[in-house]
Amino acid sequence: MLSECPECHSKNIKRDKERGEVTCKACGLVLEEDMIEEGPEWRAFDAEQRATRARTGAPLKYMSPNKGLVTEIDQYNRDVRGGKIVPAQQAQLYRMRKWHKRASISNSIERNLAIALTELNRVASHLGLPESIRESSALLYRKCVEKGLIRGRQIESVVSAVIYAICRMYGIPRTLDEISVVAEIPKKEIGRTYRLITQELQLKVPLTNPRFYISRFITALKLSGETQEKSIELLDKAIEKGLISGRGPMGVAAASVYIASVLTGERRTQKEVADVAGVTEVTIRNRYRELKKALDLNVTI
Repeated sequence: MLSECPECHSKNIKRDKERGEVTCKACGLVLEEDMIEEGPEWRAFDAEQRATRARTGAPLKYMSPNKGLVTEIDQYNRDVRGGKIVPAQQAQLYRMRKWHKRASISNSIERNLAIALTELNRVASHLGLPESIRESSALLYRKCVEKGLIRGRQIESVVSAVIYAICRMYGIPRTLDEISVVAEIPKKEIGRTYRLITQELQLKVPLTNPRFYISRFITALKLSGETQEKSIELLDKAIEKGLISGRGPMGVAAASVYIASVLTGERRTQKEVADVAGVTEVTIRNRYRELKKALDLNVTI
């Protein structure tokens, strides 16, 4: 769908579903016509009608070892009316569940996925990652399995590397240190596996933007919105001058927050900022001196 009118360059575009046309509201030019409506031809007024009239199933779930395509026997031991099943039938259902689970995980790849996706869900839960990130991480892990990148490596290290890669690709501020603590895997091991995955799968992972960490530090230090705006302003100037090249994003972001807190009168000590950012006080002092000199700031510690 066009976002701009080629005639008058207006962005005030209207889509008329009844006529199947896309028109410019500024000059009246018809941009598209005879459009196909991709939605359903039926209407539903409640959840029951939607369930009965829909002709497609649920989307694929990569977080499930079988992608959600296999029938599951639930654990509630109740019939379709909600009544409790008698104990004799409960024992039968228990055996059915057991054999169903064994049949659904029949080879080494499926067993690997079952273990890995459980670990992925655990790490993602501790990191507070949303469902979309978990699904993307699970899809990337499946690509690693198909490529044979899991052979000779710990499942946990590959899972951690996959989560770190997806977080960077989606711009979510999660560091190697945080993932290493939750996954209980050394940071060097995760970094080594991450580099292997990005090279073999040719992933285009953007550089970590220090701005992603500003709001986290501000919230943890209980600083105001004015200080946050000042931190972002200092950081943008530093990026323009190329001061973040070759430096850790956490240290630059922490130094920006520290300087902003001094400038706005909400001073926090270097130790407080360092503890929140997970860097040393020496790193903050070094970044502080560089920013002060390059941006010509009138700040005294």
